Amino acid sequence: MPARLRSMKKYASWMTLAFDSWRLGVESSAVIAMRMARMATGDAAAAAEARLMVSEKIEVFAALQLQAFTGGLGTTPERQARATVARYRRAVGRNRRRLARPRKQA
Repeated sequence: MPARLRSMKKYASWMTLAFDSWRLGVESSAVIAMRMARMATGDAAAAAEARLMVSEKIEVFAALQLQAFTGGLGTTPERQARATVARYRRAVGRNRRRLARPRKQA
């Protein structure tokens, strides 16, 4: 493979990672807005949402740390970054889908 083509592939790979990171930011902003709307009610469900939010953050952080220490994220900085962004995007996507569902009335 010519050096120029290898260089272009590497650049495209990092651009894909940058785009995925941007999407993570946009999706996270949507989840933050939905969570704030739920927590603004101040009821028991809002308190439960706050507890869930904190526990999810600790869980994802701990899982990523374990993967990083055991080499599960990959051996190159690019693979590690890609795996980290993918893990957070899965967690944010689950929250977005859950928060988009209508709340059950008590």
